[in-house]
Amino acid sequence: MRKILFYGLVFILLLIFSNYVHALCVNVPVANLRKGPGTNQEKSWQVYKYMPFKKIGTKGKWYKVKDVDGDVHWIYSKLVTAKFNCAVVKIDEVNIRSGPGTNYGKTFISPAAKYDSFKVLKRKGKWVKVLNEFGDRGWIFRKYVWIY
Repeated sequence: MRKILFYGLVFILLLIFSNYVHALCVNVPVANLRKGPGTNQEKSWQVYKYMPFKKIGTKGKWYKVKDVDGDVHWIYSKLVTAKFNCAVVKIDEVNIRSGPGTNYGKTFISPAAKYDSFKVLKRKGKWVKVLNEFGDRGWIFRKYVWIY
């Protein structure tokens, strides 16, 4: 019985940490995504700091990643990090609040547009405290952002 519990716990921990390991965030001001692994490959998208991705493969120093829309790209490994989580707005526009709730006022950086990206600082209930590339902070309702 102890062996079953032990292996069950190990399996659950592997599932939890395998998702964390695959979460990547852009950690430079601007990054080019490519259609294949190499600078000779066509650019597929240009993104900004804190854009999140799900890592789905590796080839040398290049990562194959999936974005908020499910599209697949390649990014050079030194342009991303797994040290923190990031979020990207997945709807046309969302308010950024001064606190975790609609009873808090909108911040001066509100509203955020689709594909605006942020570093995740904290989670409180259904709200996420975020930081943009300029150092501005605020709270966004969790269901309006994609966090990976």
